[in-house]
Amino acid sequence: MPEKYDVVIIGSGPAGYVAAIKAAQLGLKVACVEQWLDDSDNMQLGGTCLNVGCIPSKALLDSSHKFADVRDNLAVHGITVKKADIDIPAMLARKDQIVSQLTGGITGLFKHNGVTPISGVGKVLVGAKVEVTDNKGNVQVLDASNVIIAAGSVPVSIAPAPIDDEHIIDSTGALMLTEVPVRLGVIGAGVIGLELGSVWRRLGSEVVMLEALDEFLPMMDVQIAKEAGKIFKKQGLDIRLGARVIGTEVKKGKVEVTYTSAGGEHTELFDKLIVAVGRRPRSEDLFSSDSGITLDERGFIYVNDNCETEAPHVYAVGDIVRGLMLAHKASEEGVMVVERIAGKQAQMNYDCVPSVIYTHPEIAAVGQTEQELKADGIECKIGVFPFAASGRALAANDSDGIVKMIADAETDRILGCHIVGPSAADLVQQVVIAMEFGSSAEDLALTVFGHPTLSEAVHEAALAVDGQAIHIANRKKR
Repeated sequence: MPEKYDVVIIGSGPAGYVAAIKAAQLGLKVACVEQWLDDSDNMQLGGTCLNVGCIPSKALLDSSHKFADVRDNLAVHGITVKKADIDIPAMLARKDQIVSQLTGGITGLFKHNGVTPISGVGKVLVGAKVEVTDNKGNVQVLDASNVIIAAGSVPVSIAPAPIDDEHIIDSTGALMLTEVPVRLGVIGAGVIGLELGSVWRRLGSEVVMLEALDEFLPMMDVQIAKEAGKIFKKQGLDIRLGARVIGTEVKKGKVEVTYTSAGGEHTELFDKLIVAVGRRPRSEDLFSSDSGITLDERGFIYVNDNCETEAPHVYAVGDIVRGLMLAHKASEEGVMVVERIAGKQAQMNYDCVPSVIYTHPEIAAVGQTEQELKADGIECKIGVFPFAASGRALAANDSDGIVKMIADAETDRILGCHIVGPSAADLVQQVVIAMEFGSSAEDLALTVFGHPTLSEAVHEAALAVDGQAIHIANRKKR
């Protein structure tokens, strides 16, 4: 007889490991199945986020930003550095050490909370059973009262630019480059492309980004996207919109890329080419045909608002289901599901999920954009405050960007906040909390913010919603 668990979780990324720990804290017997192996064939917890996603990319973003600061931005402070050098192997070693520390931390948390880690590829069978095949081909079946699928996502590949892991690489390969390419091509100017392009631009690469869409960051508020585009252009990122790649060829160690745009067909030569056109759900071979689980037309597992699949007692969370592919969204879905399994009436508020692009300056948002509200016919009022008017930002020589606050024209309830600027990821969280409590723009306007802080830009944007900002000239309300 297979061993019985209250919950079996497939995947140990942010959705899976958080759900596993929370389930154990609630007194449930939990197993977590993970197929990721390190170079020694030992199970590696943490999923894409910790191993080749969020964490290593942020390590490189921070290292490269510090290097660029030393090289380009210290003279204004009266600090002279004769020559700044970058040690790429040392930078990569630091990234790997951080990853190792955090993945090892999950192992320790599993042990502390009594979660059983199981190495292998998981597959959901009918009746909430999970078949696990390890790397040696051994098979076992786990019997579960409930199953949570948290298998995550993988990079999207495109036929015109097949990955060879040497000249043409995906986001994982871009985290492992051992030297700075003289000329770097990036297919895709979305979140991943911008972050990776920023890393290598700061380190000295000439970076050309080829984006098939005609609009820059269409998922962001238009005003914020335009402001960000100006900043990135000033930083030296060559972002070409409406550029559709139709072919690539490796010639003498270089990558020749052919693309079309409004001006016709063009060819560019790069030392390396990163394919960063998005991610897709890792849904292949995850369940048997008779399991009752269904996929939508894009390969996402179909779930309801509570992340229940069409198979009884089987749930799916994170990148493998509808919605934004965000680690924090995945984690909170995992928590919601195990709390519901434990009998709690937990729900997920998808209206208050922030999104962040970790360039510098950062781009962060929560709630609806101005264009979305207009499309829905919702009357809104808007307050904008530039970091150029922030004393703290000016003192730090980091004053690019704006804060944009959007409130309902009738009720004054905050509907969205969009920021491009220093520490945007942390600043937007203040508005996330406000929105979670149903705050109005006036609530934030009446709140005391410390001085001098970057947070005052959020305060001033809230004041500006009703034309009451102090440190800028307010636009006359019609």
